[in-house]
Amino acid sequence: MPDLHRHALRIALGATVALTGSAALADTLNVPEIPVDATLVRNYHCQGGQSLRVTYYNSHGGQSFALLLVKDKATLFVDTMAASGVKYVAGQYTWWTKGNHGDLYDMTAGPNAAPIIAGCESSAGK
Repeated sequence: MPDLHRHALRIALGATVALTGSAALADTLNVPEIPVDATLVRNYHCQGGQSLRVTYYNSHGGQSFALLLVKDKATLFVDTMAASGVKYVAGQYTWWTKGNHGDLYDMTAGPNAAPIIAGCESSAGK
């Protein structure tokens, strides 16, 4: 297995281990291979009375992560390229933010599908 794939596997396994247990949405993320410089918690109030609490982790190299509950499961998203704002992906889901606004998409619904959680506006968390 090439070193890059081995390194990616260690990171994925470390993230999985860090997310298990009752403290899945704690304000710390411990993946030794990826030092975190800053942690930011945002509470989003969305259309239809829904809400999301998102913890953002920013690392040395400019990579960032977002941790949020999707269908009652703690899910770790990683940032990717976006034409506008910041787009985070995790499996079939995309969390797309721009400023204080965010929308959660299920990409299995199709490229033009409406967000599954829409119109989220943030305020600073505790």
